[in-house]
Amino acid sequence: MNTPPVSVAAADPGAAVGGSAASAPSAAPHAGMQRALIEYAVALAAGVLLTCAFAPLNLWPLAILCPAVLMWLWEGASPRRAAWSGFWFGAGTFAFGTWWLYISIHDVAQAPILLALGLVLALVLIMAAYHALLGFLAAWALPASGPWRWLVGLPSLWLLIEWWRGWFFSGFPWLSLGYSQTDTVLAGFAPVLGVYGLSALLLVGSGALLALLRGTRTVRLVAAALLLLPWPLGAALERVNWTHPDGPPVSVAILQGAVPQDLKWQEDNVEPTRELYTRLNAQALGARLIIWPEAALTQLANEIPRYLGQQYSQARMRGSDIIMGILRVDENDRYYNSILTLADKVSFYDKHHLVPFAEFFPVPGFVRSWLEFMNLPYSDFTPGPAIQPTVAAGGTRLALGICYEDAYGSLNLPALASAGLLVNVTNDAWFGHSWARHQHFQIARMRAIEAQRPLLRAGNDGISALVGAHGEVLAQAEQFKPTVLRGTVQPRVGLPIYARVGNWLIVVLSLAGLGVAVGVKRRHSQEPGSRFPVYH
Repeated sequence: MNTPPVSVAAADPGAAVGGSAASAPSAAPHAGMQRALIEYAVALAAGVLLTCAFAPLNLWPLAILCPAVLMWLWEGASPRRAAWSGFWFGAGTFAFGTWWLYISIHDVAQAPILLALGLVLALVLIMAAYHALLGFLAAWALPASGPWRWLVGLPSLWLLIEWWRGWFFSGFPWLSLGYSQTDTVLAGFAPVLGVYGLSALLLVGSGALLALLRGTRTVRLVAAALLLLPWPLGAALERVNWTHPDGPPVSVAILQGAVPQDLKWQEDNVEPTRELYTRLNAQALGARLIIWPEAALTQLANEIPRYLGQQYSQARMRGSDIIMGILRVDENDRYYNSILTLADKVSFYDKHHLVPFAEFFPVPGFVRSWLEFMNLPYSDFTPGPAIQPTVAAGGTRLALGICYEDAYGSLNLPALASAGLLVNVTNDAWFGHSWARHQHFQIARMRAIEAQRPLLRAGNDGISALVGAHGEVLAQAEQFKPTVLRGTVQPRVGLPIYARVGNWLIVVLSLAGLGVAVGVKRRHSQEPGSRFPVYH
């Protein structure tokens, strides 16, 4: 049987463009790899841009737009590819948003460059792993597409991962989405839902953007409502007074010594630092409440009882109480980062949430031995109790916190039953002139908004400030300059909804939303011959 000849071009499309039949199958995997690399690059860029939503740039719309980009990249992605996109998004956020950790570890603590880079890289990888897990679960457990995924499933799952990141293994709640909204009307939701409630609203907005692009007309109408309605509601909530004034206003003086961190702990600066704070305290006498920053002096409280007694006597003669950040050691040679209250009753508050790789080293014993052998600068403090009583000073009761503790929104909630003011002493000099101090101050302001109480914040070189009950900055000291910042604040009492229920309200709502979304996927997957609809 004769068959007509077949041209090469007709039988082999690859040959028609100069290829071969053998090379054609390899083109698809190559194109798939290129597409994946582009997706990862977009995810990385979106993660980097997200950091600009926070202080000091405060480009808050990016807190809605950047998560929406990642949600869009996850559309139709396999669990593996979604995990990698999430990983690069998280890596971009925390590499760019917390690079200042290198300053504290290498420039200030003078650790070797490889060790400093290794520790920062380890943190970035751990934080990126949370987003990788988020991407994997989004592709594996949620509907493939549609409103239940965009408006319920993804926001709920993302919020739960963010909340988990904030407490698991001590937690690192830095750069939680809600902090970007301290200066928008969404802050009105903070006394009701806390910072994670704000994160949830932003994430629903991100899903709504995706629904506006891909949904049906009805879905788009629902998405538009979910995107827009929180703003007028937040503006209305801002006018609600969840707390009320308690007693007379309190005059306050905050001391800011501005001693450079690389000089502060040198032996020949011990006495000059003490003399500096003696002068600043003398200028502040007469204020009802005087606040010194974290570890203001480089000596332990046990070493200077006579000096502390002199400051106490002078303050009492002028009607002042002192809140002093100071280090101490107990009879068992355990060191504490503490606040000493010199008022009618003298007491210590001991920091509970310690900073990893700064105040304690969560490393195996052999690594600790190596650090000691290398004579690297590190310290280990003992954490104080998780719940400590409020202190009476300045004619009211104070909820105290030290530095990083204000990143944990639920930490001070038990104290709000009696405290009229929030006090945080800190030392952000570890991070130089970087974004860290601005991010940290934004976090501190969120605590004032949640509790609807004024916040008194004393920093070694800034940002020292008086913050109002709605997060507004009442007065702020010039950074990096020795200063006595004076002002008056009004103590407030009463419990906003968030102070009563903590994070559990928004967590339970998110769990319910996630359960519904997962149930929708399971129901559709069990229908014979059905495919979950894709909305265009």
